[in-house]
Amino acid sequence: MSRAFCFPGQGSQSIGMGRALAAASPAARAVFEEVDEALDERLSALMFEGDGDRLTLTENAQPALMAVSLATLAALEEATGYRLADMAAMVAGHSLGEYSALAGAGALSISDAARLLRRRGLAMQRAVPVGVGAMAALINVDLEGAEEIAAEAAQGAVCTVANDNAHGQVVISGHRDAVQRAVDIAGQRGAKRCVLLPVSAPFHCPLMEPAAEEMQAALADVTIDTPVVPIVANVVAKPVRDPATIRSLLVEQITGTVRWRESVLAMKGAGVEEMVELGAGKVLTGLARRIDRTLRTAALHTPDEIGAFVGEAFPEPEVGRAVAGRRA
Repeated sequence: MSRAFCFPGQGSQSIGMGRALAAASPAARAVFEEVDEALDERLSALMFEGDGDRLTLTENAQPALMAVSLATLAALEEATGYRLADMAAMVAGHSLGEYSALAGAGALSISDAARLLRRRGLAMQRAVPVGVGAMAALINVDLEGAEEIAAEAAQGAVCTVANDNAHGQVVISGHRDAVQRAVDIAGQRGAKRCVLLPVSAPFHCPLMEPAAEEMQAALADVTIDTPVVPIVANVVAKPVRDPATIRSLLVEQITGTVRWRESVLAMKGAGVEEMVELGAGKVLTGLARRIDRTLRTAALHTPDEIGAFVGEAFPEPEVGRAVAGRRA
């Protein structure tokens, strides 16, 4: 069966994430230790038992979610004895999850991914003063309708589509007043639900240009290798492997639309039959079901979830014992 590994973005974080993995898997524990060393702080302690408000800060949430995703992948590789390229035909990540996907596929080192995401989070937060921007989810509004609503609401300000997540689930971003106008317009046009999101900045819109410039400089100093499998990039919704292209698209991603619905359809069109979400939460699994119900899905984060998946997907007797055996 052709399979894609997918990595979640911001919003999936919670206190306690990764703690059971670290206890059960030496490979997962090594990932957390590498991230802590790269950032010169115990980010893992914040994840396992820290303060929720601190974890939600963009500069903490982004590297933390990456750490959990890569720890999950490490535990899965440890349990099966296989590498990512043996288990998945391609990878993809939602927003910051694209860095997780690249590190998982060997294009970025874990340490570089952690440092880049820390800088990315800080840069995105600095780009727009708190209160100036906003984001909102428009439910039961398609992409074309959301683009029309955003254009009408802008009135000289910034208001654009930030995420095309699934059929009828689009997120817009921009100046707060313009986003509020878009919410009002969508409601008048029969949208099922329109809500402002509890975020600290208007991500994935032109207001993030200062952050894009900062990340262009940061990425210029980092080695990006050819990933072992193609990555379906957010802003083009198609598989890429060229390091120079990846570097450019990571910059473009800061201000561009996360084309997740199209990315999932592109994976399906390339022959993917199963999407496996690696890391905290099950957001991408839910979106996949909305996008194409014929896709098989699995969400892995805990030792039990990994053990169950390994037992089903890799039923050889010698595979799957590592993680399952350590749960005792």
